[in-house]
Amino acid sequence: MADRRETVLITGASSGIGLELARIFAKNFYDLILVARREAELQSLAQNCRIEYGSQVHVFPMDLLVPDASAKLVGQLKDSDLEVDILVNNAGLMDMGRFAEIEVDRHERLLQLNIVVLTSLTRLLLPAMIQRGRGRIMNVASTSSFQPVPSIALYAASKAFVLSLSESLSEELKGTGVTVTALCPGITKTDMYDRAHAEHDSVQYLPQFFLSSVEDVARDGYEACVAGQAVVVPGIPNQVVAGAVGLYPRWLVRGIGGLLGRSSTR
Repeated sequence: MADRRETVLITGASSGIGLELARIFAKNFYDLILVARREAELQSLAQNCRIEYGSQVHVFPMDLLVPDASAKLVGQLKDSDLEVDILVNNAGLMDMGRFAEIEVDRHERLLQLNIVVLTSLTRLLLPAMIQRGRGRIMNVASTSSFQPVPSIALYAASKAFVLSLSESLSEELKGTGVTVTALCPGITKTDMYDRAHAEHDSVQYLPQFFLSSVEDVARDGYEACVAGQAVVVPGIPNQVVAGAVGLYPRWLVRGIGGLLGRSSTR
């Protein structure tokens, strides 16, 4: 076992936080399983990690929103005789706008990817980790996990689920050798942020000191994951806000969120 490099499966690995996490894990002598829809981007990342870090990289281009995607992916892993030591559930969607004006199918796609796929992949890969007595799972949540956020209401609710599930499993799995980490970044400069910025003028007025780089978020997530930390919030401003939410009454937190949310969707 001392000579075996551990293997990390990362969903949503073609850009943003997922891509940067792949680079960091590769740099730290892990092999990779990369999953996302965009094959060209995955292949480019895979080649870079092979050349620069000597990692073995397996690419699985697939849309995780197709029926039974999680089971199909796990079946392909078994067929390829690949063992997952670390699972990083990074793939996700966000829609910004008034809840009643966003198409129902977009709500359903968000819930499927942010909640159902994350849950099913965790459930399918966790038993083998428990049996081996070792393993790590990192679920990418958000600072929106800690409070309601009008204008991204369903996204925030889905990430609250991710945080709650991760914390519950972190406790449930104590003594098994398997740890679960919830990575809760704030506003991060990713493709998702760029799309929101392009579609909603109000995004440009967000305080820049809350804006994190993907490099910082991925580094903090990697360090927390390998250390077995249950929850990590990158960036001091985000840590202050996330910690302060629990100190105030719900009506006040809800009201402040309402004011900010309504102004962002005008």
